[in-house]
Amino acid sequence: MMGHLIFVGLGLSRPEDMSMKALVALRGCDEVFAEFYTSRLIDACQAELEEFIGRKITVLNRKEVEEGTIILKAARQHKVAFMVAGDPMSATTHVDLRLRAAEEGITTELVHGVSIFTAAAAAFGLQPYKFGRAVTIPFPEPGYLPASPYDYILENYSRGLHTLVLLDIREEEDRYMTANEAVRWLLDAEQRLGKGLLNDETIICAGARIGSTGQRLLAGDPQTILGADMGPPLHCLVIPGRLHFMEAHALVSFASAPRDILEED
Repeated sequence: MMGHLIFVGLGLSRPEDMSMKALVALRGCDEVFAEFYTSRLIDACQAELEEFIGRKITVLNRKEVEEGTIILKAARQHKVAFMVAGDPMSATTHVDLRLRAAEEGITTELVHGVSIFTAAAAAFGLQPYKFGRAVTIPFPEPGYLPASPYDYILENYSRGLHTLVLLDIREEEDRYMTANEAVRWLLDAEQRLGKGLLNDETIICAGARIGSTGQRLLAGDPQTILGADMGPPLHCLVIPGRLHFMEAHALVSFASAPRDILEED
């Protein structure tokens, strides 16, 4: 008898943030797998999750998820869940795993969760349909200085679109890029590439622990963000494009943006 694979999104902060549908699905599974290298719950550890759902969780690393062997083997004959922070289909690897399951004749199901892709826009009061392509800024490595994050942000900005900027996670090293490090990366890219994306007055939105009770939002020029203590991870940035007057008011009210953005066309 062929099994069943359920992809479950947990949301952003605590186990209580998952939907009732997610909780019922997890409690009804024979085995529960998870990965926390693409993201993690801000305010909960594995033990708290296990207590909440009443199941042991097998946490997989990047290689184990990308290979898919462990999950697919279990799903061939059992009802299995694979859970992640945010929404389960926000990562290409998860889409690939679902396709491979379908190729083997394993039925799949999606249980969606709140994702940073929607929560960031909501937190800052920005209109979600005015976002362009999202980008990820990687930790600097010797000999590895990609221009693509900068170029994609610039492309969005030239069209008046906002950009959600995700920040690198090295879960196995317990390293999480901060908003300050990301702004420094962008300033270095501006100096290196010089295409005019950033100047001293460019507004950058920094978000920390969005979706949690400890959420912090700040909007200001690059030096303001560089000098701010945003606290523990997870962090992200939004580079605004052309602001609607209501979006400008939201940034002033919710993220302490300078009031002079209200005077811009």
